[in-house]
Amino acid sequence: MGRLQRSWELVKASWAVLQADKELVVFPIVSFIGSVLVLITFAIPMFAAGFFDSFSREGPGIISLIVAFLFYVVTYTVTFFANTALVGAAMIRLKGGDPTLADGFRIAQQHFGHIVGYALISATVGMILRAIAERGGIIGQIISSIIGFTWSVATFLVVPVLVVEDIGPVDAIKKSAELLKRTWGEQLVANFGMGAVFGLATVGIIILGVVLIGVAASISDALAILMVLGLIIAVLVVGLIASTLTGIYQAALYRYATEGEAGSYFPNDMIQDAFKPKR
Repeated sequence: MGRLQRSWELVKASWAVLQADKELVVFPIVSFIGSVLVLITFAIPMFAAGFFDSFSREGPGIISLIVAFLFYVVTYTVTFFANTALVGAAMIRLKGGDPTLADGFRIAQQHFGHIVGYALISATVGMILRAIAERGGIIGQIISSIIGFTWSVATFLVVPVLVVEDIGPVDAIKKSAELLKRTWGEQLVANFGMGAVFGLATVGIIILGVVLIGVAASISDALAILMVLGLIIAVLVVGLIASTLTGIYQAALYRYATEGEAGSYFPNDMIQDAFKPKR
């Protein structure tokens, strides 16, 4: 309960930043639309190359690997570009400025080369983890999950690092891990509680939606279809808000780790308690 309380405080602080700059939610929307367009573009070659098939014991074909890797790279590039724009704009707000959408996209454009480099690294890691999970059975899935979780923790501040510091993606990954370890040390148990808050919210919405769909189905099929569409939209909205607040949160964590304070929206004790040891 203590972790949920701290996470809720972080959500409220991040929400206050979003209220000051409501246009920040545009960046996750751009990321979502871009990712959908990438999926549509790759759909035919992905099916043709057997991308959606599990890796066989003989191993995937070379064409399947190439298509899968390119899909990962392009998708990550779109996502990281939008995230960089979001974090860049959030950093301006945390420093007392008044960012615009143009400011965010300008910052992302300035770091486009490093974003692509980071996407290439992430795509490689993703391919390796997928191979381990699909060819290693249960043990492989466990190992893949552990490595993936560690990777997520180590790279949590990569985007803010790329925004502020003129360094390449490899150095940014090292700097991200270094900042987290140096600032929170042994307290770092990956308490990414904001995800838990929005996870619970999503589960609650889905349960409520299923109940309403059941009630609507007993009245008319058309009403049930409308309820299904409403549920999908509600889940998407929660996801977009969660992505926006996470980007704001990353910017605040980076600023605290490098400057010792995160701005008026995030009290220092709140940020210091972002990662707490288990009791």
